[in-house]
Amino acid sequence: MTTSFTSMDVSTGDQWGVIGAETVKNQGRVTDRVLAMLESLSEVVDGFAVDQLTHCLQTATRAERAGADDEMVVASLCHDIGKAVSVPNHPRIAAEILRPYVHPEVTSAILAHQDFQGRHYYHHFNMDPNMRERYRDEPWFELAERFADEWDQTSFDPEYPTEPLSHFEPKVRAVFGNPHIL
Repeated sequence: MTTSFTSMDVSTGDQWGVIGAETVKNQGRVTDRVLAMLESLSEVVDGFAVDQLTHCLQTATRAERAGADDEMVVASLCHDIGKAVSVPNHPRIAAEILRPYVHPEVTSAILAHQDFQGRHYYHHFNMDPNMRERYRDEPWFELAERFADEWDQTSFDPEYPTEPLSHFEPKVRAVFGNPHIL
């Protein structure tokens, strides 16, 4: 079903009802595109010991094994999804993809994850390794700290027993199938 307006200024409420219904009906394509973006990370290595898909899978595997809830496991899987588009602003891309589907503290942890990881490598770039401290009073600080220190920065091991993407697909479908906002 489609509408016929050529400018939003001449659209009707009924037409927007059609668009809303079609958007809800096609929500599954979001998951399919997220999974495809994740799969594309297998082509991004950028000098690491594992490709970025493997890194994301390891991070999600660690989060799941540590008892993280499904939103955090999916966020761990998707935390570097932005690298499919742009490495410099990948945290913002990932956070915006996740934002309608996860709680705000999860989005915030993913948005700030690079500064939290900085403790482990910023000194190599003459940057402040304590950049995470500017978030110290945020309610999501401990979540971001755990994510960065226990799951993310340790997930570059070619020998780590990592779950495949298919293992996480049901969680990805559940999280991305239920937007909190449109």
